[in-house]
Amino acid sequence: MKSLRTGEVARLAGVNVETLRFYEREGILVEPPRRMSGYREYPPDTVDLIRFVKRAQELGFSLREIQELLNLRKVPRRATGKVPGLVRGKISEIDHKIRDLQAMRRALGELLGACEEKKSGTSCPIIASLSGCPECAETEK
Repeated sequence: MKSLRTGEVARLAGVNVETLRFYEREGILVEPPRRMSGYREYPPDTVDLIRFVKRAQELGFSLREIQELLNLRKVPRRATGKVPGLVRGKISEIDHKIRDLQAMRRALGELLGACEEKKSGTSCPIIASLSGCPECAETEK
């Protein structure tokens, strides 16, 4: 199969050209050779590589983690042992973020409730809380 130019790779992989250049700078993609005209010549499997990277990003993996997954992909026997641990770590990280988001939601819900119950003439409890002075909501007029 013939080599692909930057625009072709980007179109087929569903990304923009700047994404390809970014991946090159980050070491995810090896900078491809150039034609005499100066155009980059990507091997056809670059499209699959970019799709792999994008899917891994959608699942929450960082570029560092994706680089590790790509390295493991080259050695299937090693991947079988290490990838489950990486995924368990990612799940744990996601669970932690979910707990943090739930705590944030509870705090905002409490602030909203306080705001909706406020007496006229007092300042907004949400603004007071964000200002670092929840007591001020009761004393300001």
